[in-house]
Amino acid sequence: MKHPLEAIPHGKRLIVFLALLAVFLVITIGFRFIGPAEPNIVDFELAGMTDRATEIINAWDVQDRIRAGFNLGFDYLYMPVYSTLIALACVWGAGVLASRQWRATGLLLGWGLWAAALFDAVENVALTVILFGTVAVPYPQVAQVCAILKFGLIVLGLVFVAVAAVVYLVRKPAHRNGHP
Repeated sequence: MKHPLEAIPHGKRLIVFLALLAVFLVITIGFRFIGPAEPNIVDFELAGMTDRATEIINAWDVQDRIRAGFNLGFDYLYMPVYSTLIALACVWGAGVLASRQWRATGLLLGWGLWAAALFDAVENVALTVILFGTVAVPYPQVAQVCAILKFGLIVLGLVFVAVAAVVYLVRKPAHRNGHP
C-alpha cells in the first residue's frame, strides 16, 4: 500500500509538516474567536436529535447563529490542513514503525484522515441545512455520525503518531550510541 504523501522527498517532509502545522495553529486559534461559545459548535455537531439541535439553535442569539454559520464555512479551509497534517504524521509514523503491519496501519490511517475530512464536509452540509431552518430527520443524525467518525479517525491517527513518536525517541538514543 502506498500513500500520495510518500511522494514528498524525505528531506522536504519536515518543511511541509511545519508549514501545515503553522497554518493549523493559526486556523485553530482563529476558531476560538469565530464560533459561538455556549453551546459550542461541537455540541451542535454531536446533537444527534432534532430536539437537541433545536435547543442549541434556540440557545444562540442572531450573532451566535451568524458565527456558527461562518464557523461551518471556515471549517472547509481547516479540513485539508488538519487532515493532511495528521496524515503526513501517520506516513512518518509508518516509516518509524517499519514492520509490515505497522506500516500498513500508518498508511491506512493516512488515508483515513482524508476520509475524516470528507466526513467533516458532509457533517457541515447537514449542520448548514439545520442552521438555515430544516431541523428534521436525518440531518442531526447524519451530522452526529459523521462527527463521531471524523473524531474517531483523528484520535486513531493521533494515537498512532504518539506511539511512533515514543518508539522514535526510545530508539534514537540507541542509534546515537552505536547500537542498532
